[in-house]
Amino acid sequence: MSEPAAKDAPVADEWIDKFARHLATDRGVSPYTLRNYTQALNEFARWHQQDRQRPPVWHSLQRDDFRAYLRNLGRNNLSRSAIQLRFSALRTFYKFLVRRALVESSPIKNISLPKPERRLPRFLTKEQMLALLHAPDRLDVSRSPDPNARKRAGRPVEAATPERDKAILETIYSCGLRISELCGLRVEDINRNDQLVRVRGKGKKERLVPIGAPALQAIEHYWKFLPRRPALPEPVFLRSKRSREPMFPRTLQLRLKRYLEIAGLDPHLTPHKLRHSYATHLLDAGADLRSVQELLGHAHLVTTQVYTHVTTERLKKAYDQAHPRA
Repeated sequence: MSEPAAKDAPVADEWIDKFARHLATDRGVSPYTLRNYTQALNEFARWHQQDRQRPPVWHSLQRDDFRAYLRNLGRNNLSRSAIQLRFSALRTFYKFLVRRALVESSPIKNISLPKPERRLPRFLTKEQMLALLHAPDRLDVSRSPDPNARKRAGRPVEAATPERDKAILETIYSCGLRISELCGLRVEDINRNDQLVRVRGKGKKERLVPIGAPALQAIEHYWKFLPRRPALPEPVFLRSKRSREPMFPRTLQLRLKRYLEIAGLDPHLTPHKLRHSYATHLLDAGADLRSVQELLGHAHLVTTQVYTHVTTERLKKAYDQAHPRA
């Protein structure tokens, strides 16, 4: 791996390091949150060093310092959501400093930020989701009637790989899991009798989520292709046939990209869009918002409410197209 550029290199700061350890150990945040927050704090520290010619002394900073930083972000044409992310990191950092008695109060309080853009979640229709679930079958050239398919496929694919990937897609869609939750799933987390899965979500919070029969059957089928069935404490989805290590999130993202292409769908869709599809299809079928919130593991109902806009927008479109007096 190449050395990071100087402008992206981590800053030597005792409190940023302590905060990162707190997030990882005490809060149990996802690797993505840890990365985003530490990057945001390092970015602010570099800006302060360049603009004020000295590193930030956190307990001495005033509200005007952060207003100046906000103006700088605006001049660099950052999106409103990117600005929100940076100040979310700073806000959480100062809560940490208050609890550690380094500062009495947060200087970021009452700073007006631009409201984030209202973007509706992208999702797959039920038909598109079905096409994606069947895409791994088309990757398995041993099933193809075309005698030249194996030549065109290039490097051989382990027989277990398409079966694992099919089980992964079924499980994400069946349970609405985040990518980190799926990669952290262990055999002992699955209760086959009650068709429930124990999920470890953000902030070390656990929840029980129903899992459908097709997903359970896909998992069992995948395990038959392994040298041995995974033990209770081992990952449900292994990195390879000969490994006992869990799937890497980045590997899952790349595999999904390939299956989206096979299914004729947008390859830029992320695994999180499958979670959006899960939530949207539940609401379309009549599930109440509070239940969907619990199934997704959202701490706040407002996070889940964005999916109601998706279903409402589609209903309005159908009305406009079909009603004679629309």
